[in-house]
Amino acid sequence: GRPLSARPPAGLAEALILREHRRIDVEAAMKQLRIPAVYMRGGTSKGVFFLAHDLPSDPEARDRILLRVIGSPDRYGKHTDGMGGATSSTSKVVILSKSERAGCDVDYRFGQVAIDAPVIDWSGNCGNLSAAVGPFALSMGLVEGPADGIATVNIWQANIEKKIVNHVLMQGGEVQELGGFELDGVAFPAAEVKVEFLDPAADEEGEGAGGAMFPTGNRIDTHGQARRRSRRRRSRQAHERHFAHPQHGHGRPRLPRQMSFR
Repeated sequence: GRPLSARPPAGLAEALILREHRRIDVEAAMKQLRIPAVYMRGGTSKGVFFLAHDLPSDPEARDRILLRVIGSPDRYGKHTDGMGGATSSTSKVVILSKSERAGCDVDYRFGQVAIDAPVIDWSGNCGNLSAAVGPFALSMGLVEGPADGIATVNIWQANIEKKIVNHVLMQGGEVQELGGFELDGVAFPAAEVKVEFLDPAADEEGEGAGGAMFPTGNRIDTHGQARRRSRRRRSRQAHERHFAHPQHGHGRPRLPRQMSFR
């Protein structure tokens, strides 16, 4: 017979080397990361909050991590393997950093995470989670507040380039979370956070303007609607306004400068 060889045949050797490389690649890809994050509710929304310096600076790498944290895309639409809640109001991420802008304490970026697609929308804002930005900034030491009383946190919403102010109750050097403030859509009471949206929409259209307060140019618009069993049309007046996401309200709603969340 043929003499024994200490070296495997060339084809087998190449296969072994390829398999070893694949094993190394898989191990590298499966390296576990520890990234600090806080799961918070603001108003009727929930999201995962991060500090910017804990995430990759590259947007694509950052978004891959955030999508995996939330559990998107999920073809089952349940977010079983993630921190998302499988609804638009509970599939959100927030990134904070100290601000270098005059008159602002922190820069705030909000991402709306799609449930069934690998997409994060960084173009808008979440008014509800805006109420959690101040408490998070205070708890993480980005902003100093009084030991007791009201801490004012000046926030720059980087997505829409607008300023938001949080008024947060402090007690014993910590953010006061317990309280008796009740909010429709939330089961339990908590401490109140007052939120001011300063100039939520610009007066004129244009790049960086944020969109007009009244997108159609009219304070009141009349829409026609055909009835099913009649050729007659009925008219309905609507007040259309822009804040961060499209808003549509009937009648003559008030436009508050200050709102309360918890």
